Order: sequence, then structure tokens, then C-alpha cells
Amino acid sequence: MVNKSAHVVIVGAGFGGISAAHELAKSGFRVTIVDKNPYTTFLPLLYQVATGGVNPGDVTYSLRLFAAKQKGHVRVRRAAVTGIDKVNRLVQVDDGPDLTYDYLVIATGVTANFFGIPGAAEYSRTLYTRTGSIVVRDMIYGGMEDVADGGRKSFDVIVVGGGPTGVEMAGTLAEMKTIGIPKAYPEITPDQMNVTLVEMAPQLLTPFAKNLQEYTLKQLDDRGVDVRLNTAISSVHADHVELKDGTQLPADLVIWGAGIGGYDVVGEWDLPLGRGKRIEVEPSMLVVGEDRIFAVGDCAVITTDPLPQLAQPAIQQGAFVGKQVERLASGEPLASFSYKNKGIMATIGKAAAVAEFPNGWTVTGFPAWVLWVVVHLFFLLGNRNRVMSMINLAARYSFGSKSSATIVGDPLSPPSETALAERKEAQEKAKLEARRKHEEQAEPQHG
Repeated sequence: MVNKSAHVVIVGAGFGGISAAHELAKSGFRVTIVDKNPYTTFLPLLYQVATGGVNPGDVTYSLRLFAAKQKGHVRVRRAAVTGIDKVNRLVQVDDGPDLTYDYLVIATGVTANFFGIPGAAEYSRTLYTRTGSIVVRDMIYGGMEDVADGGRKSFDVIVVGGGPTGVEMAGTLAEMKTIGIPKAYPEITPDQMNVTLVEMAPQLLTPFAKNLQEYTLKQLDDRGVDVRLNTAISSVHADHVELKDGTQLPADLVIWGAGIGGYDVVGEWDLPLGRGKRIEVEPSMLVVGEDRIFAVGDCAVITTDPLPQLAQPAIQQGAFVGKQVERLASGEPLASFSYKNKGIMATIGKAAAVAEFPNGWTVTGFPAWVLWVVVHLFFLLGNRNRVMSMINLAARYSFGSKSSATIVGDPLSPPSETALAERKEAQEKAKLEARRKHEEQAEPQHG
């Protein structure tokens, strides 16, 4: 018999956290979701936000509305977790009183991993948050405005990483370059925007079958993306990227999708961390060495069977942990998590995508693209989000050849423009200083 007064705190409202909350609510537990944002974000479509395909509100969903729709007692606490007091079972937060817990589920997700590359964290932009994607969108918009006004000759975007995020971003940017931008900016020619995809491995989409990797490479080549495989970055600067071989590539905007890792703050919670700062868990999803703390999703790694950091493992682990807490509260033995692989997919652009199923069956082109659209719309929370995303995606891909079909924001200067302004300011100061010294030397000497 489940103790319905037991309180479960869930840290993080991503795929794993939301899935766990839904399952726990059905079992009658009191649940509190703690997140610094008042919404949950559908991460797979953030690249569409960054390229003006969908609105930010279409890929986010109110946590309080989600909580209100659950059958059990679910509450939301908007705060950032600063620590965990395991002795007193407290979740410490930066705003308001600490939260007591009977059981704790950590689902913090991950952030960008820059691997210590100089300048990468400072000058790159990422697509792991709603805010970050809006910044990228506005920087692209700002760069195009500057080119159209004659402030710069071209706009160079470098996408780092050949996984799904990098491929999807590069492919969509290429379509903007050849279809959307010429319609929205008749002053700009396609060759004034350059898209380069840099990948350290010898292939794109490493987890996918070889034929899908080859298809993806050809599709990006056909769309005008400069794909550079077997290429490593040594440093990132405000207006260029330096490669390991010494080559410098001009860069107005660098979009980082090369790797992910756990948040630094999680390392302060006295939990066992593995590679990539991921929390080590048992097959039961209990954190190693703990009896009431679980971890799910990208932030966790099963030490005996590491799984890919994708949405499906997180969703399945969240639901599984909901049942595990019920077993624990009822005094029943815990089970071991078993991942049901439903396949992987990535989109490259209009009518071009790749999908691979557990039985080895692969699909490319338009059928894979339709499948990708259907799956992503299905997993969005809320009918409004599904409808609006469907309308916006239809506008982008059905009418893109006739209109720009792009959602825009406020122009934001990319890093290279800031660097250019700083250089100009430095040059002007140098000129003024040289003029001052020249005038001083030219003054007549009086004896």
C-alpha cells in the first residue's frame, strides 16, 4: 500500500522529469517539480526556433498548467537548486525555504561541453535552451540586416558538431541561404552567406547506419554546406575559428553542437559522477550508494549499460522511476531498467531526413521526413503547441519558395560585429594618439 503522504521532489522539468511526475501523480504521491524556468522545453525543435521556423512559445509548455492537469497532487517550485542535504533530506534552493523530500528524482539534463577549447564558451552560441535559441535567431537576423545595409560583405556561420543538432541546424541554415533569405532580402545574394559544418569524426551522425551517413553528407553538399570531416578546432575567436592544422575560418557566428555534459553545480551535490559529469546510477536508476535518490535522463548514466542521451531513454526512465518509487514505498523489490529502442532519426531539410529502426531497417528522403514531422508533433505537450508548430512548419516547407516564411525578432549583433566595432574603436584611439604625438613634436621650441 503506497503512503500517499510521501513527498517526491523532482529536480528538472525536461523529458525525464515530466515523465516521472506524470507517473508519480497517477500513483497518488505528492510531487513537487523544481525548475528555474516556469516551463518545460521541447529541445528537438529548438533549432527551428533558432532559424525562425517556429515561435519560442510553440516549443515550451507551462509547468503549472501541466501540474494542474495531473490527477494527483503536483506542485511547481520555480527556483534553482543549490545543494542537497542527504542527511536531513532537504533540497536547497536559491529562492525561498528548502524543500523536504521522502524520495528525490534528479532530472537536470545537460548543457554544452566545450572540452576546454579556448574561446569556445565565450564566443560560441548553443541551442540547449529557449533563450539560447532566441539569441541565435536574433544574431542571424542581425547579421542579415547588416549585410543588406552594406555594413558587411558576407555572413559566415560555423556549426560545430556533426550529430543530429549540427546536421539539422546546418541543413536549415542552407535552406535559409538559398530560399528564405533571397526572398526576405533581395539585396543579398546566396553567396553572401556561408555555412560550414565542422566535425572531428570521419563521418556525420556517428550512431546511424553507414548508408544514412552517406545520404546526409550528400544532402548537405547539395544544399551548399561546406562539410569538413576529420577536422578539429583548436580555438574560437570573436571573428574566426582556428583549426588544429593552423587553418583559420572566418566566423561571424559559431553555433556549438559538438558535445554535452552535466552542469557544474551538480558536481557540488556529493553524488558519484562519471564521464561527462553524469550521475552514476544502478540498473534500478538509484544513484550509486543511495537508497532514496534516483537520477534519470541525460544527466544520468547506468554504469553497467550506458545509453544514448536522447529523448526516448529519458522518457522511459522517468516513467520507470515513477513505478520504482511506488515499489520502494510499498516495500517491494526494485526492478532493473530495460530500454526499448524505438529508433533514431534526424532531419536535414525539406523532404530530406534519415530514420533507423531497431531491426536495422532504414528510411531516407520524403518518407523519413514525414515520419520525423509526425513524431515530433506527437510528443509536443499541448494541442495548441501541436497546431501552431504544424502551421509554422507547413508555412516554412510548403510556401518557402514563394515567401520568406521566417519568424524574425530584434536584430542582435553577432560576436564578430562586436569585435569589429572594438577594433575600429581601438584604431580610432590609435590614430588620435598618433596625431597628438605628431602635434606635440611639431610645436615650436622656445629657448
